[in-house]
Amino acid sequence: MSVATGEPWASLLGALHTLITVCDSVVIVYFLAINTSYLVLILIALGEFVRTLRRAPFAGHDEAATSPLTPPVSVIMPAHNEAAGIAEAVRAMLLLRYPEFEVVVVDDGSTDGTLDALREAFDLAEVEYVVPDDIPVRGRVTSVHLPRGGPVRLVVARKDNGGKADALNVGINLARYPLVCMVDADSILDSEALLAVAKPFCDDPQRVVASGGVVGLANGCTVVAGRVVEARVPPDLLGRVQVVEYLRAFLLGRTGWSKLGSLLIIAGAFGLFRKDAVVAVGGMDPDCIGEDAELVIRLHKHMREQGRDYRIVFVSEPISWSEAPSKLKVLAHQRRRWHRGLTEILLKHRRMVGNPRYGRIGLVALPFYVVFELLAPLVELAGLILVPLGVLMGAVNADFLWRFLVVAYVYAVVVGMVSVAVEEYAFHRFTRWRDVWGGLVGVVAENIGYRQLTAWWRLRGMWDGLRKSPQVWGAMTRAGFESPGQVTEKGGDRV
Repeated sequence: MSVATGEPWASLLGALHTLITVCDSVVIVYFLAINTSYLVLILIALGEFVRTLRRAPFAGHDEAATSPLTPPVSVIMPAHNEAAGIAEAVRAMLLLRYPEFEVVVVDDGSTDGTLDALREAFDLAEVEYVVPDDIPVRGRVTSVHLPRGGPVRLVVARKDNGGKADALNVGINLARYPLVCMVDADSILDSEALLAVAKPFCDDPQRVVASGGVVGLANGCTVVAGRVVEARVPPDLLGRVQVVEYLRAFLLGRTGWSKLGSLLIIAGAFGLFRKDAVVAVGGMDPDCIGEDAELVIRLHKHMREQGRDYRIVFVSEPISWSEAPSKLKVLAHQRRRWHRGLTEILLKHRRMVGNPRYGRIGLVALPFYVVFELLAPLVELAGLILVPLGVLMGAVNADFLWRFLVVAYVYAVVVGMVSVAVEEYAFHRFTRWRDVWGGLVGVVAENIGYRQLTAWWRLRGMWDGLRKSPQVWGAMTRAGFESPGQVTEKGGDRV
């Protein structure tokens, strides 16, 4: 090779060597920061759990259950092709312990006989009913139904298919009470779930505008009459990994953010809102696939711009249960959809990111979600490519490789084990040691293959959001919940 040819090639290799060295260093610092931030949130949550446990004997649920001052609630259940389990779900909802509430079911253009199942179970009759238009809706309400037999607190509306967000907006318009609770039709609530999630409104009625509750995984649990009576860790490895994810993100992470006054996400499976605040911001956004989190951010934005003193809080008691995907294909659709929703939300509210006008939301919470949630799959996959490439090119030595593995994966395993330990200390949901060990197995398995798979799915979701591809909810095939001698099958697609 001539000198003239060799010098540019050597310079190019040198530049590439330097670039990979710098990128690998950035990746290791990133993983150190993200795992440390999770650990900090977990420790903040632990402090909050200690205070919650001390106050538990004085929670006042018995008093709230009989007090005429407890604010009434409208429970809104959007349903699409839920004929197999909708009647049982509504019965369980009507048996919640709460002094005054109603259940509003919105049948979003089901094609499987969802309305027929409700009509048969509750002896419904179609009535003349003028639906208020507090929030604009897209799907026309075709009929409203009430039980014939008297004081059953149930309203069922049938509408043209318009998606979950549009169905929720119809339910908000139909709601008679000042608080609206949004619940998935396939969620299972503890009997005192409404009392627990409404407690912040009773304690601080002037400032609290929204509260969210913990969503646990019902996979493997025993369900009787619409209630989880025995908590279990799923027997399959995929379920165990998701239990750990839910603990870290849905319980510990959101408890920590709530304590910091920066809660951005209330799960669509169970959240309670002041109706006037939701109406003031225009209800749910039917064009956003992550409509639940988008509503919370819009509430933050509205309250900050109005100069209002307000609170959006998280209730750390495990009060809502949902079935997680048991197949990789279904899980892939779910994670891809979730990350697309996050991408759309952050793009929509990008002017809030780093904006001091929005306080901790603009300066701390939203930047965190951009750096450590939105970009996480990109950095995860970049690390999987750049670190081995750096080893092959000699840009990374063995010491650096070990530091990367410790920071990116061993540290993550430690954080996951701390999550399991904190949850078990605070709530002790699992009565068998095998369930605790199953959770610890899930912690290890999460970091070997599962993280890398979800990173790829999430990256695809981000790409879908950036290029604004058509929104597809996808199929969620459900294995059903275990009851003595009975297993049900549920499923359905949503536009």
